[in-house]
Amino acid sequence: MTSDTLQRVLTIDELARETGLTVRNVRSHHARGLLPPPEVRGRTGYYGPEHVARLRLIQRLQNEGMKLSGIKRLLGDSGERLLALKEASLEAPETPEVLTAADLGTRLRLGEKDEPRKLIDKATKLGLLHPLGEGMFEVPSPVLLAAAEEVVARGVSLQHALDMLESVQKHSRAVSKEFVKLFVDDVLKPYADAERWDELEESIQASRPLAAQALLAVFRRTMDEEVEATFTDLARSLTRRK
Repeated sequence: MTSDTLQRVLTIDELARETGLTVRNVRSHHARGLLPPPEVRGRTGYYGPEHVARLRLIQRLQNEGMKLSGIKRLLGDSGERLLALKEASLEAPETPEVLTAADLGTRLRLGEKDEPRKLIDKATKLGLLHPLGEGMFEVPSPVLLAAAEEVVARGVSLQHALDMLESVQKHSRAVSKEFVKLFVDDVLKPYADAERWDELEESIQASRPLAAQALLAVFRRTMDEEVEATFTDLARSLTRRK
């Protein structure tokens, strides 16, 4: 939404242009009860920022695979609050980088013996890279790329680093599901049923950092335990050799 849109009202033609829809689409959403009526002055209907926001929301939900009938059911007061809570619980995405295949090869120290095509395909499968065509790639998480770059610089092969990341993603997803289920069962459902929306929003904003802190604390402890056990085994091996 442009800053100008926030300052002025729009005719139906302007609303359609602003949201990338056709006038027919806008009227169809009216007819379905998805869009609030405009303010009528004379014979002309005028739309404000709330109409633009509603159409953007409808477009986003459609892009996520929802049908208009389902969107209509969701766009009641409670549904809109839940959608707002969902947005509040998501992390702001990183700003992606765009790199050439040559850039990736340099940063990840890829040589011909490393089978770069195979490794890039695996990185793409893991969601680390998105091919853009003509030898260009989008990197959704520059932080992960920098971590991979550092690991490879320390002597770990990229293949092994990608294998490890695949395992971490798998286990991280399982842990994330448990955290989300816990929150939904113990917090979201009771609060939503009681319409304690303000408290729920505060709880959501606090829960994600708490989950991250708990996960990091457990990881540090288990990492220490694994390091201790591994070095104990190495020490025993050295003792046996003597």
